[in-house]
Amino acid sequence: MRDAASIPNAPPNNNTTIMKNRISNTLLENKKLISIYFSAGYPNLNDTVQIIQDLEKSGVDMIEIGLPFSDPLADGPTIQESSTLAIQNGMTTQLLFSQLKNIRETVSIPLLIMGYFNPILQYGVEKFCEKCAEIGIDGLIIPDLPVAIYDENYKAIFEKNGIFNVFLITPQTSESRIRYIDSVSNGFIYMVSSANVTGSQSDFGTTQESYFQRIDAMNLKNPQIVGFGISSKTTFNQATKYAKGAIIGSAFIKHLTENGTQSIPEFVNQFK
Repeated sequence: MRDAASIPNAPPNNNTTIMKNRISNTLLENKKLISIYFSAGYPNLNDTVQIIQDLEKSGVDMIEIGLPFSDPLADGPTIQESSTLAIQNGMTTQLLFSQLKNIRETVSIPLLIMGYFNPILQYGVEKFCEKCAEIGIDGLIIPDLPVAIYDENYKAIFEKNGIFNVFLITPQTSESRIRYIDSVSNGFIYMVSSANVTGSQSDFGTTQESYFQRIDAMNLKNPQIVGFGISSKTTFNQATKYAKGAIIGSAFIKHLTENGTQSIPEFVNQFK
C-alpha cells in the first residue's frame, strides 16, 4: 500500500505549476485503472469506511464516494434507489465528513466525492473544499456544475485547496466544449459512454467504439476514464481500449444490495 502521508494534496506554488495529488500519481501507473462508485451510507449508514477499506484491499485504484442527493438526475434507478435509502438511513454531508475524518490513517488510494451542487452550495463551496483537503479527499465530481461557472467562480478555491474537479463529457459534447473542459481540468475527464443514465446498458456497440476512438484521437492533456455501463470484464475491456480506466457504479451497488458488504474482493476480481 502506498504511504498516504507521502502523497499529500498540495496546492500549486504558482499559476504554471501542475497540481499534484494522489490522482495524478495514480494516473501515471502503467495499467488500466479500476474506479468504483458507491453511495455513502448504503446499504447501512455506517458501512462507508469499511467499504472503502475493503475496496482498496481488493486492488481498486480509485474510489468515488457518492454524496446522496434527493434528485440525482444523472443516475439510473439502481444508484437513485441507493441514494434514497442512504438518505433515509440518515446520511448527510456533515456525517460523511465525520465518517471520513480519519480515513487517511488506513487508506492511501485516491478518493473522490461525487455529488450534486446544491448540497455543496448549502454547505459553502470554500468550506466544503477546505474540509475535503483536511480529511484527504482528492477530487470532486459535480455533474450539474457548469464548467464556465466553475472556471469563473470556483476554480481558484479548488486549486487553493489542492482539489481536482472532474468534468463529464458525453457523445453529444462538442469538440470546442471538450477542449475547454480539458483546458480547465486537472486529473482526468469522466467520459460518459452514452447519453443514457447510469446502469442502463449491458454492452458497447460500434457507436460507443467510434466515440471512444474520436476522443482518443483528440490527444487531450487529461486522460479519460469511462463511466456508465461498465458491468463486466467485457465492457471494462471495451471501455479501456482507448481510455485510461473505467468506473463501475451500478454493478457494484447491485452487488451490495444482494450481498451486503460481503465478497467485495470477488466482485473486484472479475474486472481484472
